[in-house]
Amino acid sequence: MFDYSTIQKFHESLLQEKTTCVDTVKFYLEKIKSSAHLNAFVHVYTDEALQQATELDKKRKEGKPAGKLHGVIVAIKDVICYKNHPISAASDILKNFISLYSATAVERLLEEEAIIIGSCNCDEFAMGSTNENSVYGKVLNAIDETRVPGGSSGGSAVAVQAGLCMVSLGSDTGGSVRQPADFCGIVGLKPTYGRISRYGLIAYASSFDQIGIFGNNADDVSLILEVISGADDFDSTVSHKSVDDYSNLAITKDKKIRFAYFKETLEHSSLDPEIAASINQLIDTLKSDGHIVEGLNFEYLDYIVPAYYILTTAEASSNLARFDGVRYGHRSKQPANDLTEFYNHNRSEGFGKEVKRRIMLGTFVLSTGYYDAYFTKAQKVRRKLVEKTEIVFKDFDFILMPTSPSVAFKVGEKIDDPIAMYLADIYTVFANLTGIPGISIPLFKHSSGMPFGVQLMSKKFDELSLLQVSKELMEHNKPV
Repeated sequence: MFDYSTIQKFHESLLQEKTTCVDTVKFYLEKIKSSAHLNAFVHVYTDEALQQATELDKKRKEGKPAGKLHGVIVAIKDVICYKNHPISAASDILKNFISLYSATAVERLLEEEAIIIGSCNCDEFAMGSTNENSVYGKVLNAIDETRVPGGSSGGSAVAVQAGLCMVSLGSDTGGSVRQPADFCGIVGLKPTYGRISRYGLIAYASSFDQIGIFGNNADDVSLILEVISGADDFDSTVSHKSVDDYSNLAITKDKKIRFAYFKETLEHSSLDPEIAASINQLIDTLKSDGHIVEGLNFEYLDYIVPAYYILTTAEASSNLARFDGVRYGHRSKQPANDLTEFYNHNRSEGFGKEVKRRIMLGTFVLSTGYYDAYFTKAQKVRRKLVEKTEIVFKDFDFILMPTSPSVAFKVGEKIDDPIAMYLADIYTVFANLTGIPGISIPLFKHSSGMPFGVQLMSKKFDELSLLQVSKELMEHNKPV
């Protein structure tokens, strides 16, 4: 019986001939088939995965050097391009579209001999927090199928949670990796903006979007980050900073770490009392272990969600203007008298309710007379947040915060209340507004039986320290 724990142990099993890549792929294909009701995958690349596994087994037997991700089973979110494979962003407007090229992140996975087993369901154009806004239907949480898995990368999260792949890629514009990771009880990393190339990632809000990683442990996430990070000529916003040796997560147990937390985040009325109590208990434990943990005042908490949604919807309004049915995408069969009517038919039929809502909101805040009143002010809030963050990291190593104000909620519970849904992003959008890396790690279990964790953030491009402390916290604070 195949039993997966880490990439390192999987590679050891291959070398010891306890398993093969073909047997591993067959195991995951069977798991995906038996878990089809969770609706995590929209496309499964059965024949291709088996063919690639056969080639890798042959290469290994011939004694040829193996890639860092030799035989590792990876799933990708349906907003990340993979050449000659379908990509739709879970939208009717792109349904049946075949990608003409691969994302840089995908190319780097393949170069290190990963096997991409399929693409995962998500909220349409990565807009949503529950994975209920998808043309393919909702994704179910494998722990409790009456609950949502979070979004927008809910399919990618459930794929890891339910053991349908080893690791997966998602995208995080305002928490779309960290929040579903929290709801599903797994690790979810959003790297620094620019750490991973966005080339081949369908844009939602270009100054916020970042490819993120799901895994069961910090070591797996670290190795994937090491492989897919780095400069890329196809992305002008990607960083040219050298890539750290992320896969070498050496823990210095005697090192005293400086944590900051914002008092307002733990005192906020929206925060579940059990989550607040658990994080306060973690703070006490850290202090008793000799670490510095200090509460700071954060006067901008109630401004971050409005600022985030003004800026991201404005960018979405611009980015999604290209989907008009002219060169690609859905084209309505309704007759049109002019070009405006033609666009109207295509976009009205192709886009879902949530995407339309955000396009209209973004168009409004960018319109004459409202640009300065909304967009400009939101940019000022963003600048204030960046300044605040830089001050904090002069004295502290990490910021500690809840990932979500609640555990995974029931399917349909918030779908008719978009404002409540947006406010649920109160703790995750901070990292996207400021561009810093953030990670959600599973540490606790709620009385409802659902998992939840804590979110850690570090200064820009300090993912190595972030992953090291995450690994240490997970090893010493395993949920009951």
